[in-house]
Amino acid sequence: MSNFSNQTSFDNLTPRQIVAELDKYIIGQYEAKKAVAIAIRNRIRRQKLPEEWRKEVIPKNILLIGPTGVGKTEIARRLAQLSGSPFLKVEATKFTEVGYVGKNVDSMIRDLVEIAVNMVKQEKIKEVEPKVKDLVEERILEALVPSKKQNIPFANIFGFQAAFQGQQEQPEEVDIRRKRAELREKLRNGELEDMEIEIDVEVSQPGVGFIGMPDMEDMGIDFSQILGNILPKQKKKRRMKISEARRILTPIESEKLIDMDEVIQKALTLAQERGIIFIDELDKIAATGQGHGPDVSRQGVQRDLLPIVEGTTVTTRYGPVRTDYILFIGAGAFHMSKPSDLIPELQGRFPIRVELEPLKEEDFVRILTEPENALLKQYKALLYTEGVELDFTDDAISEIAKIAYKLNEKMENIGARRLYTVVEKLLEDIMFEAPEVEKRIVIDKDYVTKKLGSIVEDENAAAYIL
Repeated sequence: MSNFSNQTSFDNLTPRQIVAELDKYIIGQYEAKKAVAIAIRNRIRRQKLPEEWRKEVIPKNILLIGPTGVGKTEIARRLAQLSGSPFLKVEATKFTEVGYVGKNVDSMIRDLVEIAVNMVKQEKIKEVEPKVKDLVEERILEALVPSKKQNIPFANIFGFQAAFQGQQEQPEEVDIRRKRAELREKLRNGELEDMEIEIDVEVSQPGVGFIGMPDMEDMGIDFSQILGNILPKQKKKRRMKISEARRILTPIESEKLIDMDEVIQKALTLAQERGIIFIDELDKIAATGQGHGPDVSRQGVQRDLLPIVEGTTVTTRYGPVRTDYILFIGAGAFHMSKPSDLIPELQGRFPIRVELEPLKEEDFVRILTEPENALLKQYKALLYTEGVELDFTDDAISEIAKIAYKLNEKMENIGARRLYTVVEKLLEDIMFEAPEVEKRIVIDKDYVTKKLGSIVEDENAAAYIL
């Protein structure tokens, strides 16, 4: 997730600039980008309204219609990253009607809040990172050069312990400080990483099961956490390398400096005001017109989904969460059903509908090369780590796009995801042999045809391999 403290710079972007940012990662689909950019910008506009108006303005949820692999999920995910919003993707088919075994729709709100808490917590950890680094360093030095405190019998009873220590331990303390100062320099230079030390670590308590209360998790009640806070924490000494000790001590010291109450309050606000939930496969819970059997169950899930999307309060382990201002983006191919097959109330909660275009051959060429995270750029970067320079000629890129497009026509159309299977098969031998191969490899059209041509022509082989 993007750093949510960068919200200020993102909040200054116009819808056109938001689309330009999305263009860096996603090819085409202008109408879908435009719709989500307006939705996000309206959130920012809402924040500037007077309080009485702010309560009235709710987000206009979006329904993205299009086949798999055309960029529906990626548009929503990238938008969340750019805006620093908590983002959750769920599949509508994973939910069951209340009263049946399975996940109920409320769980998506709890999952979104967990994501928001982690985002805020990570932000706070970054803020205290310099201080934590010093504290961990002190803990390690203390393990390397322990303090030698002498307890004077009965001194504490009469309040003389501090006085005795001040008089008797001063030379030893000076020696300890000197030794620690010597080791501190070596520690900072990474010279002691493999040295072993002994530190106290908390022992995790075994989980406690509760019979006859299966809905407690759905109600946002976590008994294991409640008991964990009540029961005393046990500690035991563990011997480990300094590098491992640093890894274990860093989160422990971070937790001590973070105000979790503040984290939770910020996270709840973040989830409620900026949360984005992407509900995929919405078409698969649309009724097909039979009115019985599976249709009844699908309609039950839709009716459970309705109050969440309309705006309700969901109980979570961190407190109640209102869903009124969460942005919901629904998505589906709608091959076998139509948006009008959804129950009317749910249709009304997704007023903005955008149909995404199927990808063409020229789109595949652009997807392979133009985005900042383009597939071919990823493979080039991977091989460059082993000193292998990989290049693709223009005709090779065109041929890869042509093959992927043909395969989508012949078999199931999986959109841009077909490029992953095609390029992986194309570079299979090179990836296996690197870094033993020559240091510069140029992939041309002949190489692509040689590696993939016969497989593409053989439909049976293509069905299994590509």
